[in-house]
Amino acid sequence: MRKSWILLLVLALGCVGSGEQGAGASGAASVTGAPDLRGTGWEGLLGEYESETQGAFILLEKYGLLHIHRDFVTGLFPDTGLSAGLRVLAHGEYESPLWGTSAVHKLSFEIDAQGRGVAAVVDGERYRRRWIEPQSGSAFRITPIRPVDELRRAALAAEPPVEEGEFGSTDLVEITSLDSTIHLDIRYATDNNFMGVRFYDEPRAFAQREVAEALVRVHRAAADSGYGLLIHDAYRPWYVTKMFWDATPEELRDFVADPASGSRHNRGAAIDLSLYDLTTGEPVEMVSGYDEFSPRAAADYPGGTSSQRRLRAMLRGLMGVEGFAVYQAEWWHFDFDGWDGWRIGNQTFDLIR
Repeated sequence: MRKSWILLLVLALGCVGSGEQGAGASGAASVTGAPDLRGTGWEGLLGEYESETQGAFILLEKYGLLHIHRDFVTGLFPDTGLSAGLRVLAHGEYESPLWGTSAVHKLSFEIDAQGRGVAAVVDGERYRRRWIEPQSGSAFRITPIRPVDELRRAALAAEPPVEEGEFGSTDLVEITSLDSTIHLDIRYATDNNFMGVRFYDEPRAFAQREVAEALVRVHRAAADSGYGLLIHDAYRPWYVTKMFWDATPEELRDFVADPASGSRHNRGAAIDLSLYDLTTGEPVEMVSGYDEFSPRAAADYPGGTSSQRRLRAMLRGLMGVEGFAVYQAEWWHFDFDGWDGWRIGNQTFDLIR
């Protein structure tokens, strides 16, 4: 059964950008008495909505308020890069608490039985929900374009590309041997990954020694804020990269590496990771799930909640200090400076000495 909530949207044209860095300069940091959104069902409303004629918007939480981000909206919100804040009044009614009113629009949501927004109606214009995210609690999945067993046989029979030039000696080390408090959630050692099959025989993480030592420093720096590193993948044999590429539809290949040039994971110089809470031991919640092939995975995606974006920015900042650069399409993927100084590897974990 669906129901509608009526909201009041007050545009604050030209007042605040989509980013949260330097919030004090925008005046938003001075807001006091931010509304308590608990119990209003706002979590299920967050996401992307689009109209056939009026473009699209992202509904997110920022500064304790619901916001509409209209970076790519046309028609209704012609200004780009701005957010309009919505404050809870009562019974699902909202208004902007931050700036003078320049326009008021009625906004209602159609909500499903799970409390998720399935559509928004703004001044009579219906915006359907873009279901870019996987269902809650599940991993993002693709349908491989070829049978997995066939992909595996072909990848194991193939050879990595021949590389010319000078390379440093490979010295892969098990990351947790340097600090056992780094947590692992190696999805490719399970079927809880984007292809739904197991790729590794063991849930282990290896990296070039210099890379692993830098990760330990990041982990210990994160502890100052109450967090630790949670590693999803590190060194990856080349044949697995080939399986990923050959299985993935062409329109999603921004999220997988071309085996013709190899992945930086194959060199032991790239890490997929997140954070965990030192007090609870639980993984933190980020804007998207790991290995989610969607716009939410982008390192600068403006949606989600303030907490999710803050933690994403914290991880990026800590990694940057130690020479890691984020891959813009995936907030979890970081390449170590000088990654091209090591050769592509194809040995399985049991052969690493």
